[in-house]
Amino acid sequence: MRSLIILAGIVLLYGAVPAKASADCPAWDAPRLTQEIAALSRRLEACDTAYYQQGVSLIEDTLYDQLRLTLGEWQQCAGHQAGKPALAAGKVPHPVAHTGLKKAADDRALKNWLAGKQEVWIQPKVDGVAVTLTYRHGRLVSAISRGDGLRGQSWTESVRQMGSVPLTLPPGSRWQDITLQGEIFLRMTGHQQSVQGGLNARNKAAGLLMRRQAAASELRQLGFFAWEWPDGPAEMPARLQALTELGFPLTARYTLPLTTFEQAAAQRDQWFHAPLPFVTDGVVIREGQSPAGRYWQNQPAAWAIAWKYPPARQTAEVRAIEFTVGRTGKVAAILHLHPVQLDDKQVQRVNIGSPERLKRWDLAEGDRVIIGLAGQGIPRLEGVAWRVNARKPVVYPDADQFTPFTCFTLTPECREQFLARLVWLSGPHGLELAGLGPESWRKLIDSGKLGSLVGWLQLNSTDLATDTGLSLKQAEKIYASLQLARQKNLWQWLSALGLPPYALNALSGSGWQAVSQRTEQDWHTYAGIGKKRAAHLWAFLHHPAVTAMITELQQWGIAAFLPDAPPGNAG
Repeated sequence: MRSLIILAGIVLLYGAVPAKASADCPAWDAPRLTQEIAALSRRLEACDTAYYQQGVSLIEDTLYDQLRLTLGEWQQCAGHQAGKPALAAGKVPHPVAHTGLKKAADDRALKNWLAGKQEVWIQPKVDGVAVTLTYRHGRLVSAISRGDGLRGQSWTESVRQMGSVPLTLPPGSRWQDITLQGEIFLRMTGHQQSVQGGLNARNKAAGLLMRRQAAASELRQLGFFAWEWPDGPAEMPARLQALTELGFPLTARYTLPLTTFEQAAAQRDQWFHAPLPFVTDGVVIREGQSPAGRYWQNQPAAWAIAWKYPPARQTAEVRAIEFTVGRTGKVAAILHLHPVQLDDKQVQRVNIGSPERLKRWDLAEGDRVIIGLAGQGIPRLEGVAWRVNARKPVVYPDADQFTPFTCFTLTPECREQFLARLVWLSGPHGLELAGLGPESWRKLIDSGKLGSLVGWLQLNSTDLATDTGLSLKQAEKIYASLQLARQKNLWQWLSALGLPPYALNALSGSGWQAVSQRTEQDWHTYAGIGKKRAAHLWAFLHHPAVTAMITELQQWGIAAFLPDAPPGNAG
């Protein structure tokens, strides 16, 4: 069921309030803000219509909820009344209103909700579509979709064909006239939420129920989980036992008592990883007792709360688009985002690759993008949830400005590539110089004391400590580390200067003089080096900037480039 927790929360949080400026409000003038509110409202109305009337989900539920919150925030900034979603109310009244659920924003919110409560239970939050089942004289007489919580559509004929919902109640039971609220879900075998995610199961269940001529074999893919029994047995144990006897055993199987927050967290984690017969998107924590059904209203219940799993994907606002230049001249597009939490990571930026990829995504500042985590927790762009109406053109860099042969010396336009070259030079693929990372190199660049990639060789500890922001102690450590570079071998030096990794194995057994005299054909004889690579290697080693650096290294007495240096990659 699309979460009315958030929808109702928007109204409560963002009702009629005065306009305000805050860190969360877009930096737009009033006409632009009104325009963007209208555009996003239209988009969400289309999602609501498709979901509630056709059973088609145009966007994932968690992403929809996030966009609803965004709209509520914009409306608050404009001082507008937050609108409700365009629910398809249907024509059939519910005998008891659907209440919806509040959502715990974080651990602290759940702890506060639990405080002082005596009898508490936990259930999986089954990811399906909500329904009301009504039995009269022991027979199923109606199944009503949630709709707007007060009225819905009749799903009675489809539900009767599911096979998982009893058509009649046991004749000996005292419970013959009952109303149940619950979730119709797509049945699964050993579904693991942590591994498989949602699998669009909710949308599939809704589609089957709304199809006019769904086959009985298809409808038998659906199950039912009863999560509310208005006016049923007052105590939870008696309620669970009665539900089991009436033909609804899942509820007792997946409703467990709680006494502490730690128990709730452990059970939530266990269900997140355990094989289950349905898709879930969190847990529901509830008190054992609830008011009489006549008091229920179409708003979040006070006696239950949802604690959803951390979303696998989040929407994030693009605050700025930056282009960075790497060591080899490759330009990458970086999205700077309004911070979002994914798993245990706070994501504020994501690298989306080349400027050409950015063009294909057609992104601009203010857009809402969908961010997920790739392998090893690396943030990645997975889609676009919403594009702002008024778009600021992106100024793209010249694709030919930077190459593997540019920025061996510092110029204003070369700062990024030059810094990337220095970081590579001192890193594990280069000279392995301890204590020299991006920040240290930035300080030396900003001090005006570095003009070339090897210009640091002429600096002493006093130079390093003067007007650089480095303390004398830091400067002395860096100076000592830099001096160790003098004894590094040819393999390390050429890698540090930028010789491609595929050429390094071809250095074994050769000194600098022999390497410098190789022709393109000589390079081509080595395994893994084709004609194109051979031409690149020859061009690199004979590039004026590279030959000038090597001449400078020889003048400074760097052992790897002297005539009597040991061959190859010997230490």
